[in-house]
Amino acid sequence: MSNKKILLIEDEEKIRILVKKYMEQESFEVLTAESGYQAREFLKNNNPDLILLDLMLPEMNGLDLCREIRKTSRVPIIMLTAKTQETDKILGLEMGADDYITKPFSLAELSARIRAALRRSDFGSLEKEESIIRGDLQINIERYQVKLNGKDIPLTATEFKILALLAQNPGRVYSRLQILNAALEESYGGYERSIDTHISNVRHKIEKNPAEPEYIKTVYGLGYKFDISD
Repeated sequence: MSNKKILLIEDEEKIRILVKKYMEQESFEVLTAESGYQAREFLKNNNPDLILLDLMLPEMNGLDLCREIRKTSRVPIIMLTAKTQETDKILGLEMGADDYITKPFSLAELSARIRAALRRSDFGSLEKEESIIRGDLQINIERYQVKLNGKDIPLTATEFKILALLAQNPGRVYSRLQILNAALEESYGGYERSIDTHISNVRHKIEKNPAEPEYIKTVYGLGYKFDISD
């Protein structure tokens, strides 16, 4: 996983210097931007493997930039946020971020989160079936592609892993923690509830009526399952 390119978008110089130095020692190539506008210009001609995105940026905030990036790219995005409220973190996930880490953070933990996000984007552990067909839904593992009634459905790496995990094992009930461990390769206690947000994002993309899902069902008190009624 060495030589992967990371774009760090952070307005605090001290954090930029610390993160850049540490991640370069971890064999990553690190490019930096101080604002959302500067990052947007950079992204016109460059394709990083992962983006570290500060939530509180001058001129254009991180949420707006995340939303804009998601219109054209599925690159893994990890939010860096000083906000500790769960609603702020969930809002970032709803905008398309794959993960978040709260300031102040451990550089070692940040590195672990980066490596996990990059593994998810490679989809290396999903090898049971090359293609999954469930009703009108088609999931191509090799191409990282989801189609609904023949139409491409854009999912983030995290969303894809969750959907593929559930669809490969229809009828099986997964707890939030099991989804974290199996699909996301994570076990961070404070992250467990954010699975709900990722599930909600997937439902809004593949369900006719997200409030009454046909594919991903909630098993109250337990977790989620992929329906096999069809």
